Amino acid sequence: MNNQPTGLVLSGVSKRFGATRALIDGDLHLRPGEIHTLLGENGSGKSTLVKIMGGVHRPDSGTVTLDGVPVASRSPRAAMDLGIATVFQEVLTAGSQSVLENVWLGSHGIFRRAMPRAEQRTIAREVLTRIAGDMPLDLPAGQLSLSERQSLCIARALVRKPKVLILDESTASLDVGSRDRLFVEMRRLAAEGTAILFISHRMDEVAEISDRVTVLRSGRTVSAVERAELSIDRLITDMTGNPDHDATRRQPHEPGEKILQGTALGLAAGSAPIDFELRSGEIVGLAGLEGHGQDLFIKRLAGLAPGPGRVERVLARGPEEVSERNGNTLGVAYLPRERRGESLFESMSIRENFALPTLHMHRRAGLLDSASIAKRFEAFAHLLSLRFGTAHDAISTLSGGNQQKVLLARWLATDPQVLLLNDPTRGVDIGTKREIYAILDRLSATGMGIVVLSSEVDELVDLADRVLVFRDQAVFAEIAHSGLSTESVVAAYFGQKSEVLS
Repeated sequence: MNNQPTGLVLSGVSKRFGATRALIDGDLHLRPGEIHTLLGENGSGKSTLVKIMGGVHRPDSGTVTLDGVPVASRSPRAAMDLGIATVFQEVLTAGSQSVLENVWLGSHGIFRRAMPRAEQRTIAREVLTRIAGDMPLDLPAGQLSLSERQSLCIARALVRKPKVLILDESTASLDVGSRDRLFVEMRRLAAEGTAILFISHRMDEVAEISDRVTVLRSGRTVSAVERAELSIDRLITDMTGNPDHDATRRQPHEPGEKILQGTALGLAAGSAPIDFELRSGEIVGLAGLEGHGQDLFIKRLAGLAPGPGRVERVLARGPEEVSERNGNTLGVAYLPRERRGESLFESMSIRENFALPTLHMHRRAGLLDSASIAKRFEAFAHLLSLRFGTAHDAISTLSGGNQQKVLLARWLATDPQVLLLNDPTRGVDIGTKREIYAILDRLSATGMGIVVLSSEVDELVDLADRVLVFRDQAVFAEIAHSGLSTESVVAAYFGQKSEVLS
């Protein structure tokens, strides 16, 4: 009788990168037919564990088995050959190639026979219809939204019909409809025997979809919790090691003078024009289903997107129009949504990424003053509780949460009075989120005006003084602090207004 456990089993796995011990004692048993969530704060070892399973890294010690057979994947291709498909956190598509070509990207050699083009189209259409709705197969992937590109990455894994499917923060870039379709597909695959490892920092998703949850903390597995024993409080305690983790809703500060205004901003032909004011000391949230205008609106505020209307920085000397060229000069800073595509320079160091927009402040007689840059970086690293090896390490060595802190520090170093944040905690663990919330609260208390676009409703409820909910390329509802709740924001998503509006 074979007593070997079925599924993917990692036992006592460790991995070191130089002086950094990314994994110390990682254990995980992923069973066929279950949806198993891997949970932990940024830097807990999740990404390293996933990359070991996906063939990107080899463990320094410990064992990995699949259905009782030792696994020694030396590459992602070798892992795919074993039936392990991974959708990594970053959205990776070839923008100039078609949707169909992206679905089958990297599949050469996986299938024993060359698959006819017609069969490729049939399979791709079936998979995409289930998880993304109607997506034109011949459309260049570069024309898709972020949510659609993420669905495309997931489809690329599903057409391989894997035994083990690993979804690393795959819902972070999905709109609500696409996420719900993905959950239906995950349950269908699990019912057919697929082992699914799901990684998310959204606790509502974890509670909804998980059969079991394994928690990592500081490179060690600290718990494996069955669904019947799941509670959000327990999971947060396991992740942080701190039972005193109750989040308190931010209390608004008394807003000051008007510092930014938008007049008759149009987001699409025929949409209602938007008038907007931001006052010093307030945090305004932007919400809405994916594609309803909030992303374009925050870019309009930053002067980064053309369109009808005018955005002005209100100064003592009078209003001045905000544009891409003068935003920093006028004290307007914008943090983009996509770290990799729009903000990070992965080949550069942590300090170099931080210093880019403020290099002119550190020139002496035409030369860069490295000591001055180092001193300024150290001050912001302390302010934001950055965790890293050395400032000379590549920024790609940091966890997602610490990368985001570096980018936030980069723009805070420009000394803005208006801070525009496009989904700043996407893919960031709950501990780092709360650190960022506390930082934003302190900044607003100093008089900074902040606009936060977020895909997480609970985040806006806890953080914002008021929330603008977008629908059909216009502001559908403005919800005052007294009326802010998960229910009121979600209702506005779908065209229902709450009773308490500003």
